[in-house]
Amino acid sequence: MADPLVSQPVQAEEVPSMWSGMLAVMKRDLLIAFRQRSDMVNPLFFFIMVIALFPLGIGPEPSTLQKIGPGVIWIAALLSTLLSVDSLFRQDFDDGSLELALLSPQPLFVLAFGKVIAHWLVTAIPLILVAPILSIMLFMDGDTVKVTLYSLLLGTPVLSMISAIGAALTVGLRKGGVLVAVIALPLYIPVLIFGTSAVEAASMTLPYAGQLAYLAAFLIMALTFAPFAIGAALRISVTSQ
Repeated sequence: MADPLVSQPVQAEEVPSMWSGMLAVMKRDLLIAFRQRSDMVNPLFFFIMVIALFPLGIGPEPSTLQKIGPGVIWIAALLSTLLSVDSLFRQDFDDGSLELALLSPQPLFVLAFGKVIAHWLVTAIPLILVAPILSIMLFMDGDTVKVTLYSLLLGTPVLSMISAIGAALTVGLRKGGVLVAVIALPLYIPVLIFGTSAVEAASMTLPYAGQLAYLAAFLIMALTFAPFAIGAALRISVTSQ
């Protein structure tokens, strides 16, 4: 029988898996977003407002609205993403959570990826759900509306990840919103081109699978490389303060 006075070896505390760490960050950010509903309402309201103002400014001619509709929807989605991304890491930086994330046993890119997914769920999913109604308002047909949804589902995660890289680089600056736009806008252009091109091709009953394939390729590249870039940018921004 073992002597109870003999000290037993202390077992090392088990480190949570990367998957559980990412899910914990997502859950935390989603709870914060639902408590601060402005993070969810402001981009959606801006998206609706921009698209609704175009018919008032250009005129109610169906052929004109149908022609400019793809570009209007994509530009509104792009600007809505920029509107909300500046606060992606700002609150964590101000309250010190970001510094604790650097000391966490979890890789920083995993935690940053969880934050980007939560940001996309809060800001982009409402836009995608509202887009069919706004597309009908711009006199798009059923097939064009369907391709609009496909293109937004493939393209908006790429926009969120590109914006997150800019937000991570400027998180230590008090007024970094303009710099985020300067960094992100040139990288938005390929996504904008292929997103609008797919919708325009569908509106003219032309093949659009190639454009959607390019958007899928951009998404795979963003999922592969963007989390590492975001993690490195956050580390540089925090350690340089």
